[in-house]
Amino acid sequence: MAIQQAVQPIGLTVRAGVHTGEVELMNGGVGGIAVHIAARVAALAGAGEVLVSSTVRDLVAGSGIAFAEFGAHALKGIPGEWRLFSARERARSAEAP
Repeated sequence: MAIQQAVQPIGLTVRAGVHTGEVELMNGGVGGIAVHIAARVAALAGAGEVLVSSTVRDLVAGSGIAFAEFGAHALKGIPGEWRLFSARERARSAEAP
C-alpha cells in the first residue's frame, strides 16, 4: 500500500498480490508453491488494489490493517479454493481523536 501511495504523484498505478510461504532458490531465481500462489493472487488484483491470501491476513492480525472480503477463488495450477482479501488503509483506532 505504501508503494501505491509513493507512485501516485508520478501518475503510476500499481496492483499487487501478497502471499507468504517457503520460497525455493532455483538457478539464481526463486520458485515453489508460495511464489506461484503470490503470482496468481497478483493476477486477480485490479489497478490500485492489493490482494492478499488468507494466510497473510491471519499472520498480520492485530497490525491495524483492514481487509475486505474478495471471495474464494480457484488459482490456476494450485489445488483447492483460496479465500482472498483486499487490503485497505490502516483501520482507525476507536481510541484515536
